[in-house]
Amino acid sequence: MIRVAFASDDQAHVNLHFGGGERFVVYDVRPGEADLVTVAEFVRAQQKGVNAERAPGEPPPSAPDPDAPVEDKVAVKLAFLEGCSAVYAASIGASAIKRLMAAGIQPIIVDKGHDILDLLNEVSLAQVHGGLPWVTRALRAAGAPAAPARGATVHRLITSIDDMD
Repeated sequence: MIRVAFASDDQAHVNLHFGGGERFVVYDVRPGEADLVTVAEFVRAQQKGVNAERAPGEPPPSAPDPDAPVEDKVAVKLAFLEGCSAVYAASIGASAIKRLMAAGIQPIIVDKGHDILDLLNEVSLAQVHGGLPWVTRALRAAGAPAAPARGATVHRLITSIDDMD
């Protein structure tokens, strides 16, 4: 079993930036099956002071803004994603990629609007037939497959081309 997270505001498509993502959907994926584990919602980080008034693309002020938020919006997401092998997002900043990799979570950037069910099928197929190096690493790290846990939502996934009929 591999635990995978998706940055999604509709639970059907990957459509959010990792750092700014307000919702993550997490699935346990086994060959032929994906169980919804949880959906987490995060409070949108509100910029304060000069950062709130800065236009998009405008460089940050040269001196740190004493009114800027002190919280780390990525740290809370990293803590939530503990136990996940990968996270899919529409975009991920370079510093967040480094932090995800250091935590043992594979960051994966896909086109905005990519269908989560398609990605779940891809992970399912890779568990049976290979083809995604991060899945192979995650399976090795997990050791023996865990017993199936039933979540509220279960998707039957394809494990071979014969399943597509």
